[in-house]
Amino acid sequence: MPSFFGHFIIAISVFIVCFASSNSGETCSSNQNSNQNTNQNSEPSSCSGTTADNKENKFTKSWNEYLTAYEKAQDDVKTTACQTEEKSSSKLHCEYKRVIQQEITQYAQITKSMINEARKLASHPITYININGTLYRSKADCLFPARCQGVEHFLLKLSSKLPDFEIVLNNHDWPYAKKNFHSKPIPLFSFSKTSDYWDIFYPAWTFWAGGPAISKYPTGLGRWDLMRKNLLLSAKKWPWSKKLSTAFFRGSRTSSERDNVILLSRDKPDLIDAAYTKNQAWKSKADTLGKDPSPEVTLEDHCKYKYLFNFRGVAASFRLKHLFMCESLVLHVGSDWLEFFYPALKPWVHYVPVAPNASVKKIEDLLNFLRSHEDIATKIAQKGHLFIKDSLNMQDVEAYWVELLTKYAQKLSFIPTVEQALMKKITK
Repeated sequence: MPSFFGHFIIAISVFIVCFASSNSGETCSSNQNSNQNTNQNSEPSSCSGTTADNKENKFTKSWNEYLTAYEKAQDDVKTTACQTEEKSSSKLHCEYKRVIQQEITQYAQITKSMINEARKLASHPITYININGTLYRSKADCLFPARCQGVEHFLLKLSSKLPDFEIVLNNHDWPYAKKNFHSKPIPLFSFSKTSDYWDIFYPAWTFWAGGPAISKYPTGLGRWDLMRKNLLLSAKKWPWSKKLSTAFFRGSRTSSERDNVILLSRDKPDLIDAAYTKNQAWKSKADTLGKDPSPEVTLEDHCKYKYLFNFRGVAASFRLKHLFMCESLVLHVGSDWLEFFYPALKPWVHYVPVAPNASVKKIEDLLNFLRSHEDIATKIAQKGHLFIKDSLNMQDVEAYWVELLTKYAQKLSFIPTVEQALMKKITK
């Protein structure tokens, strides 16, 4: 018969096994534990040494993954960040120069036949030719007048600074020169694309005119310079300390990728306020996930919220740059669709990345992490805001156009000429 001491040893062993099992969800890295013990200034960890904390924290494993991603991003940006040359005649941000270099170095040369191929590929493209500072446009009517206006504002303003060139510009929402169908690059200018396309990035017309037309902005967002001022005033009115802790999204259902934030909002409205609005294609509640469409909300009123979701539309979303101006934390969903300035924005440095197929549970988990780590959230929000405020103003857009067209013109194997029957002079 076992002694009392034997029973006691068995009981202690069972207790130790049970305690270890109850903590099997803990995934603190050795690095984080070391930081907690040795560095009082390190980022806060979601790991805890108490049983009570372990029971309350349902997301320890994933939260450690977020912390690791954040810390790695801070280290990576130190080693990969480029340096804009202060003494350079061009003040263009070095990240934008990288983009232009990647776009233009695809071409050993750009021939007239390649330009003709681009013209045939796109639907209703616009041809622009600049000769000795005079700008010409193809005589065919522009399918989207506001979009042509938005592009021509910059080309006309800068024409005297630009070399002679001929470009074919696509002003649809989507690119055309897909690599699967074309083995060699085609010099078609498009505002947005994925890595699956050859198209060359140009700054979207929405920096000056056009953009989504909704009841709040009947002529489109347009005039980035004016909207920047309005959003800066709204950001000042709503500093982080006064912002609502709720995440926020308003937009039409252009993609099912947006559904899960809507569903989460319906289940947990205190965590996120997300709803679908009506667009031109709306026919019934089925187009807004079974609910009546929500009223639209101005971009200025987005600044009331700490966490703002950005989704792609048909291509890249025009709203992204506006959200950063609120000095809120941007949660950017997906990484495929880009505009020229997107590569300069780094995940976990300027914004928080969200997978396009993220589940309702995953989105809830991420929002709870950010609300519990506001020191990280505010640092990312501030860096994203400062980059767009300081490095995406109208002067930066103009500098990008000049650099892009200068590098592009150097690749032309022919001297641009104007056929009077096909082109017309453009004036301010």
